[in-house]
Amino acid sequence: MGIKTLATLSNGKVFQSVKSYRKFEAKLSRLQYLNRNKIIGSANWKKAQLKIAALHRRVANIRKDALHKLTTYLAKNHSLVVIEDLNVSGMLANHKLAKSITDQGFYEFRRQLEYKCQWYGCELVVVDRFFPSSKTCCRCGNIQDMPLNLRTYDCRSCGISIDRDLNASINLRNAVGLTANACG
Repeated sequence: MGIKTLATLSNGKVFQSVKSYRKFEAKLSRLQYLNRNKIIGSANWKKAQLKIAALHRRVANIRKDALHKLTTYLAKNHSLVVIEDLNVSGMLANHKLAKSITDQGFYEFRRQLEYKCQWYGCELVVVDRFFPSSKTCCRCGNIQDMPLNLRTYDCRSCGISIDRDLNASINLRNAVGLTANACG
C-alpha cells in the first residue's frame, strides 16, 4: 500500500490510486461554503445538506469500488498475499499526509482482504509493522534511512536503483521466505 499508488505488487504490477476525495474536494468545499449562511433547519439548509451527503456517499462508493476490485483480484489470483501491519492512526498524525492516507482506505483494504482470502482459499500473511521493508535493499539486504520524499531506493552498497514501493513489496515477499533476495 502506498500514498502515490494504491498498491504495488512484488512482480512490478502497480494499481493506481483513485483519489476520490481529491477529485471532489473543490465541489464539496463549494457546497459547504454555500451552506454556511443558511438557517439551520430550514428547507434550503436541508436541501444543501442532502447534496453534501450525496457527494460524500459518491466519494465513499468510488473508494469502496476500487478497493473491492483490488482485493478480489489479489485473493482470486494469488495463493499467498503478504501485507504490512501499518500503524494507520500513527501515520495520520502527519498532517501533511493525513488526507492522502484516509483517501486510500488502508484499514478497509486490510479488512476486505482478510475475509476475501478466507473465501477464495488464499493465505494472508501480515508482516510486523516494525519490519524495515522500505529501508532494506531487496538485493543485498543493506539497511539505510529512507525519508518519505525519496521515491526511489538507491542502495549505497550494491548500487541498485529501484522504486520505493516495489522495493518494499519485494522485501515483504522475501520476509516470508518465498524467494531469497530476488530483486528486479
